[in-house]
Amino acid sequence: MESIPQFAPRRGVAVAALLLTLASAPVLAQDTPDSASPAPAAPKASTSSKLATHTQIVANNDELAMLTGGSEQALADAIVMYRQIVKNGGWPQITSKKLAKGAKGEQALLLRQRLIFENYLPFDTLGGPDASLFDADMVAAVKAFQINHGVVPTGTVGDRTLSELNIPAEVRLATLMENEPRVSAYAQDLASRAILVNIPSLQLETVEDGRVFSRHNIVAGKLDRPSPTLLSTVSDVTFNPYWKIPASIVERDIVPHYLKDSSYLAQMQIRVFDGVDGPEIDPSTIDWANTPPERYFFRQDPGENNALATVKINFPNDFMVYMHDTPHRELFGSNARFESSGCIRVDQVQTVIDWVLRNQADYSPDQYGQIIASRQPFELKVEDPPSVRFMYLTAWATPEGAVNFRPDIYHLDGKGFVLGQPEPQGVQSTN
Repeated sequence: MESIPQFAPRRGVAVAALLLTLASAPVLAQDTPDSASPAPAAPKASTSSKLATHTQIVANNDELAMLTGGSEQALADAIVMYRQIVKNGGWPQITSKKLAKGAKGEQALLLRQRLIFENYLPFDTLGGPDASLFDADMVAAVKAFQINHGVVPTGTVGDRTLSELNIPAEVRLATLMENEPRVSAYAQDLASRAILVNIPSLQLETVEDGRVFSRHNIVAGKLDRPSPTLLSTVSDVTFNPYWKIPASIVERDIVPHYLKDSSYLAQMQIRVFDGVDGPEIDPSTIDWANTPPERYFFRQDPGENNALATVKINFPNDFMVYMHDTPHRELFGSNARFESSGCIRVDQVQTVIDWVLRNQADYSPDQYGQIIASRQPFELKVEDPPSVRFMYLTAWATPEGAVNFRPDIYHLDGKGFVLGQPEPQGVQSTN
């Protein structure tokens, strides 16, 4: 699979001079000599895929992580740039519902101007006979814009891309500023090895010394069961885990299913105990209508029906969350993956496990399949534990100049939210 890096727009033109010139440029201005340098190369992307992000090992690409030692300064630099854009009146609005390669005219030129504002195209491409043509350089720039905004990189402007393009510069600036304290908090005491989970972008990165080893699509918490943000360190990995079912899920999901179908617990290999260390109880003997869910302890055995599937990654936290595999891997085929009850489900989780446990004498990747096939719970302490960050970044910047934005899915911007458990939200569309 091809790599899809975060794209760093060109910074070859002074922002202030650029904005002043754009503000006064006529719509079809072609008075600049046609001496433009080539547009930035298009990020490598699979345009045939319907996914905006991909799970892949990118260790050989020298890609910077979402969060590094330079993130705070990179974000501060981005804020300076966007303040200047706002000061000069913002960027143009695009009205065409569809723009693609070969389009020519006022809307194509406006799109070129819009991309120049955020440095996706060099300023000198505004001149010359092709300024109003949606050419190959424009396709590359649109793909770069889409990647940095979590949109499928098609290179064409449709509804979602148009919506992102037309978000006012003032709103983008406010979002960047909202994420300053988050970046600062998440960067504290970050180890050289880290697992970074960004909830709004639905991605996880395994990182070493600021460079990404692998990226993974994730499933995060539903709007009414949001994932928390936290700082921690991996403690251990459990293969073939029992699922110790939280009382809230027992109340909302398990018991209602059982009351509709008395065979549900047996089918799902869920056992009921009189307390964590108590004897097993026959669920048919319990008056569920008058029994609080926390009265009994529910546990699902390892196996193909287990909600955690093959493995989970544990780390100390106050929210009873962890990262784990899932039997519902079809969820990774969607771009709207807010489907969990708060924990993080990880695509191609073995890659993460092998990275976490690398160089440990008591584990090798060749053992993974054998351990899983045994269906016996097996726990390994991690000898070189990476940091864990569950983050809520709706905007971030990298030292090479990439500025990224994602939707405020839990509606936390403007509330000073940095760390903790978000309040549940009403069910809303994630498209």
